[in-house]
Amino acid sequence: MMEGQIENIDLVYLWVDGNDPVWMKKKQETLNSHKTQFSVNLAGRYISNDEIKYSLRSVEKHLPWIRNIYIVTDNQVPSWLNVENPRVRIVDHKEILPEIALPCFNSSIIEMFIYRIPGLSEHFLYANDDNFVNADLSPSFFFAEDKFPIIRFQFQFAHKTEIRLKKLLKIPVNNYRLSIENANKLIKSRFGKHYPGISHHNVDSYKKEIFKEVVEDVFKEELSGVLTNHFRCPLNIQRIIFQLYALATKQGHLKYVGRRESCRIPVQRPDYMRFILKYKPSLFCLNDTEKATDSDRARIRPFLEELFPEKSSFEK
Repeated sequence: MMEGQIENIDLVYLWVDGNDPVWMKKKQETLNSHKTQFSVNLAGRYISNDEIKYSLRSVEKHLPWIRNIYIVTDNQVPSWLNVENPRVRIVDHKEILPEIALPCFNSSIIEMFIYRIPGLSEHFLYANDDNFVNADLSPSFFFAEDKFPIIRFQFQFAHKTEIRLKKLLKIPVNNYRLSIENANKLIKSRFGKHYPGISHHNVDSYKKEIFKEVVEDVFKEELSGVLTNHFRCPLNIQRIIFQLYALATKQGHLKYVGRRESCRIPVQRPDYMRFILKYKPSLFCLNDTEKATDSDRARIRPFLEELFPEKSSFEK
């Protein structure tokens, strides 16, 4: 193996079928039993349009060097998934999450423990099911020669000021932004460092060692305090904390990116293909937001079928 190369790189997804009646019942029972004030969650966060099927098509086409793929779910299996494929494995929440966190409908908590997946490679990629690869990429796109992850942010100089101003004017700040700010505060308090940006919301690279250090040592107390947040809430700590920690401890390389490298396409936009043709992005995300409607979401599958028409070996 040449110097600087990484022998094994796996890929991890979180996935949920929000249309599953068994899952829906469990979610409602959990809401009722915990009487949480943070029970309002974006519908698109749970609804499945089989995005992960097309994401896997994009990965097999453009990242053929990926070793194994792990799909983290809550006792669910996509109906189309070829479970006989030795390169893919379903990982249930119970395998990796502490009992106190179960059942969990909060991706911030689930992401915290993906490093516990049995057999996961030291260097791995993490994706949501709405993340897609749009170009042939090598491992060096994700990891530098020193084998540290390349950390992609969107530059946002006034991120903290924006949140403070909204709070002052009593304008609601969504839980996602607040969870990022919570992570930033921990890093600022511990290391005196601040990085003006947020995650590019796409496929990211990590090291298991970083997760273990953050969860089991450096921020063990702070992260333990949010484990019973079964749903998204303003108190969550977003997974950007692993990237910020890597940067603060010189175990990662910061890169600010634009749409040609990582393009976020809001689902409510009517012209998905325009983004692809205009920017020709290496990575893109179909981001479901509070502004999206069911009619918007109905356009997702036809668009992805057009872009990735060939079945992958991960399908039956």
